[in-house]
Amino acid sequence: MKLMILNGPNINLLGQREPGIYGRENYETLCRMIRDKGRSLDVETEIRQTNSEGELVTYIQEAQQDCSGLIINPAAYTHYSIAVLDALQAVSVPAVEVHISHIYGREEFRHHSVTAPACIAQICGFGLRGYLLAMEGLTETLREAQSGNNK
Repeated sequence: MKLMILNGPNINLLGQREPGIYGRENYETLCRMIRDKGRSLDVETEIRQTNSEGELVTYIQEAQQDCSGLIINPAAYTHYSIAVLDALQAVSVPAVEVHISHIYGREEFRHHSVTAPACIAQICGFGLRGYLLAMEGLTETLREAQSGNNK
């Protein structure tokens, strides 16, 4: 089983950008946490980050080639990118949307996700641990589907 983890704009600036909101851990720490969690779940992980909307769409499309699931933090694109929504809806790869901050406790414009309807779940507000929770939930869901034990 392989999971693709996609990060949108400015996630590469973790530790520098608004540490009161996004924490003090850097992007490499996040990637290490994801790789370690993947090993503990016995899943392969592919981690990508881009500041480009078009590139994010391409990555989503590429996930369909060899990934069982997708975890995506669309970052700012969450709130307005119909292109990212369309890409998520176009592929047959189940996705979980993750946000480091609690988007519903922040500015009003962050309360709406245009991309969440294309995902099977959304996790926000748990900091970097949200990625690990998403990996656990998605992996369990995929394994249940493979074994025919859907809940």
